[in-house]
Amino acid sequence: MKIDTVAILGAGAVGGYFVWGLSPKLGDRLWVIAEGERKERLLREGMEINQKRYALHVRTPEEARGADLLLVATKYRGLRTALPAIERIVGERTVVMSLLNGVDSEEIIGERIGGKHMVYSLMKIASERRGNQVVFDGPSTPGVFFGETAGGADAESVAAVAGVFENTPLHYHVVPDILTQIWHKFALNVSRNQPQAIVGCGVGAYEDSEHMAFLADALRREVVAVAAARGIDILEAEDGAGKSAPCAKRARYSTLQDLDAGRPTEVELFAGAMIKMGRELGISVPYNEMTYHLIRALEEKNDGKFSY
Repeated sequence: MKIDTVAILGAGAVGGYFVWGLSPKLGDRLWVIAEGERKERLLREGMEINQKRYALHVRTPEEARGADLLLVATKYRGLRTALPAIERIVGERTVVMSLLNGVDSEEIIGERIGGKHMVYSLMKIASERRGNQVVFDGPSTPGVFFGETAGGADAESVAAVAGVFENTPLHYHVVPDILTQIWHKFALNVSRNQPQAIVGCGVGAYEDSEHMAFLADALRREVVAVAAARGIDILEAEDGAGKSAPCAKRARYSTLQDLDAGRPTEVELFAGAMIKMGRELGISVPYNEMTYHLIRALEEKNDGKFSY
């Protein structure tokens, strides 16, 4: 199997990394998916990445039907509404990688198109959307981690994905225990992304405040329990891809960035997903329940529901 055409659904902070990395190699065989006015705008304006403008080859889902590789980089809250477009793009031999945070996007997509298309992956990047520009540091970005899983795409598909990333500036890693690494990253997001969003502080607070450290540990313990109930050990297993890259004490993760900008957060895929899984498995997750309602209240405050 050889991958000649790549489609990107969601040309934002993460999708921009792949536009940057694959454009020189693929040229007009790299497609950004869009329809209507958005398609016209992307064709007209292109995409600005690290202060360089990239002209885009934009296709509708129907025009991209049968792409060899589909990279899904939408926001989690928009995933279910994107499923019809994903279904229209995927052909018999299309390989699909979800670059979303969380632990269930592959299952959600696979239920719609068939799990055999899915190469499980996780993304590690410190990327920001500043107006119309995507900004990240390419050399220091850990990149994308992916691998074979039972019920997912086969080893040939995984090798083909690695082949299309080869000889590009993208950083990629084929790992044998991708599910464990996805859960490690999920635990990191649940335990460190959310408390700082509530307190409104940089990540240095986890070292400087015993209370922040307590909250992070309590949230992580709940993830460990849910993962174990699903047959995944993240307590004893080595944390590889999920390790956090070094960052400044003032650094703000995505949930706090969203609140600062007045955008909806992705709390549904962190605490929201933990509450759902906890109920299904009969596991109590009180710290995640409290965290969920606190962040949703902050969203309501941003939206002007209350200002007193």
